[in-house]
Amino acid sequence: MSGGLWRWRELLPVRRWDFITHLGEGATPLQPAPRLGGSLGLDNLAVKRESLNPGGSFKARGMAVAVSRAVELGAKHLVAPSAGNAGGALAAYAAAAGVRATVVMPADAPEPNVVEVLATGADLILLDGLISDCGRLARLICEETGGFELSTLKEPYRVEGKKTMGLELAEHLGWRLPGAIVYPTGGGTGVVGMWKAFEELESMGLIGHERPRMFCVQAEGCAPIVRAFRDGSRFAQAWVGAATAAGGLRVPGAVGDFLILDAVRQSGGSAVAVPDSEMFAMQKRLGSLGLGYVSLETAAAAAGLRALVDAGLIGRGEAVVLFDTGAGFKSPSPAEMRAPRSVPNDVDYWKERVLPGLRAV
Repeated sequence: MSGGLWRWRELLPVRRWDFITHLGEGATPLQPAPRLGGSLGLDNLAVKRESLNPGGSFKARGMAVAVSRAVELGAKHLVAPSAGNAGGALAAYAAAAGVRATVVMPADAPEPNVVEVLATGADLILLDGLISDCGRLARLICEETGGFELSTLKEPYRVEGKKTMGLELAEHLGWRLPGAIVYPTGGGTGVVGMWKAFEELESMGLIGHERPRMFCVQAEGCAPIVRAFRDGSRFAQAWVGAATAAGGLRVPGAVGDFLILDAVRQSGGSAVAVPDSEMFAMQKRLGSLGLGYVSLETAAAAAGLRALVDAGLIGRGEAVVLFDTGAGFKSPSPAEMRAPRSVPNDVDYWKERVLPGLRAV
């Protein structure tokens, strides 16, 4: 197996390649975004299109490696809490590997994520609570059933899959790194993984000691990393009353909080929070600028990038990479983006009510 993220097989923990479960993950494009960059006052902006992974999100990377390694170690039942996309990815890769999976999601998880888990044959539990509550139930299930827990940073293999984003980024850019990376941050495994990738690349002599400034973007209704960064804290206290429509950002307490904060501070980066209203507006704007239908998490990152540029934290001439972590069809949408009412099958109606509006445009 040599395609996708498995192009980096020597740097990944799976030892026997007959245990690899591969659905086409990795090798996502780094897309120049001149129209978006121009609207933000940036000359060199590119978008890393993680939404093109299997299942429509970057979660495929971590689960591909974690499931492959867990099965190699003899696991037969894999368990994880999820705000949505990770659960879908676990279900898909467990099915491909021929092992059982149990996913615990908040009851208000987006319907596409729920359907994805059910369609791929995993056991699904919907819990009235947050992702942190789902984590407690997932741990109990593992204790009682002997399942293998794949919660974020509760095992070492998901971060290994996520680090391939950093490896790919360096290769995309000719073994140079961008000046800044802007990343939507919930559990933050992507930030931790990329930071690890850069260290490994330097140790192999493929890059120098320079690092991109890492910028984390969270939702105003759930911003523990932003608060800890501003307070100068090494650890992030759990956010009380977490609320945001971006399910992937509704993580009140990240297990790897100090690792995320270390990467941000050591890189000279920062952390910002944006309101949900800006996410929805930016989601539509990104689509109109030719970047397709992206997730609210991706839209949050773009809104955060705008705030960073406005604050002078990212300069016009810098090479900037914005991470598109998920496809929009897996996110809830505001009322103004829902389908319009149908029109009657009547030529006179079309002439009187439909064509005038189109001519006006």
